[in-house]
Amino acid sequence: MKRWAVVAVFLLAEAAFGQRHKLGTVNAETPEGALLQQIGTEADAAKKVALMEEFSTKFPKHEGAGWVLLQLQGAYSKANQFDKTLEVGEKLLALDPDDVETTHQNLRAAEGKKDLDGIVKWSGETARIAPKVAALPQPKDEDEVEYWKHSVDFAKQVVAYTEYSIYNAALTAQDGRKKIQLLETLQQRNPKNAYAAGIPAMIFTTYRQLGDNDKAVATAEQILATDQSSEDMLLLVAFNYLQKNQQPDKVVGYSTKLVDVMASKPKPEGIADADWTARKNQLTGLGHYMIGSVQMSQSKFGPADETLRLALPLVESNADMKAETLFNLALANFKLGESTKNTQRILDAIKFNEQCAAMKSRFQAKAAQNLKVIRAQYRVTK
Repeated sequence: MKRWAVVAVFLLAEAAFGQRHKLGTVNAETPEGALLQQIGTEADAAKKVALMEEFSTKFPKHEGAGWVLLQLQGAYSKANQFDKTLEVGEKLLALDPDDVETTHQNLRAAEGKKDLDGIVKWSGETARIAPKVAALPQPKDEDEVEYWKHSVDFAKQVVAYTEYSIYNAALTAQDGRKKIQLLETLQQRNPKNAYAAGIPAMIFTTYRQLGDNDKAVATAEQILATDQSSEDMLLLVAFNYLQKNQQPDKVVGYSTKLVDVMASKPKPEGIADADWTARKNQLTGLGHYMIGSVQMSQSKFGPADETLRLALPLVESNADMKAETLFNLALANFKLGESTKNTQRILDAIKFNEQCAAMKSRFQAKAAQNLKVIRAQYRVTK
């Protein structure tokens, strides 16, 4: 809603603009003056455009050329002739490089063409020039004050429009890399832009859609440094480090936060109760599983047993993860039973190995072998 308000306010300001390139006294006795007079009196829009094109070709150095080009660009823009709008805009900027109205018209033409590179270029030029115009002192000539006020007001508003233009282009971009480029451009130009709060998450999501896991993880970690409310980011970063066997403290920290987030997060609107419960259980189970995996790698068998027992009923739907959890529970309980001479721990180790050996998984054979060894060692029959 906010971005549309920016557009509406801006368009009202734009409508107030008059003539940056003024047309002085016309001498109708000269060929160029006669043509200017004909342009001024022609009622048919198409014929007027043809006359202005003729004038621009025949008299490009005439003092009225800027005025004609300005009218011509407006006519092309109104007719959605975007390439011609840009062509005339370049000529106007050659006459006045600080013509922010023209750079804006070029931006609108680039939008019309859906030219993302053009949007980046002309939004940048408009944003660069606008502060210069906004800082212009009030002229002493009273006849120029009204136009000066409009110019300054336009320049102040147009910067907000350039940011909207980049953001809107990013929203509609089909190419993920281009979407990210546009969003990063907006961030670089103004880190405090009106859309800043949501941009990092958009970049993160786009990297995931592109399958660029490294960039997604890097982006997520930047966000998590100040905002740890996203369960998707917490899961991705924690699981990434777990898979790489790196940063165990971060795995535990992010996983613990994941469990906390899912415990307190309210059900989003539009999601069925059953679906939300399933998601909460799944992510909570993953959090416990990752913490338990780190604890096992550090031979912290007591904490690992507690954590993995919490994970087990929540990872039922993931056969491989369930098998690994059972295998680690069996190992943890065997180690605890062996070190403390606790028979119940040994019996639990047997139970978990039995369950793991009954499942088809990469742990099945090893669990069956461990089960055989434990039974023989402790003389436990079936």
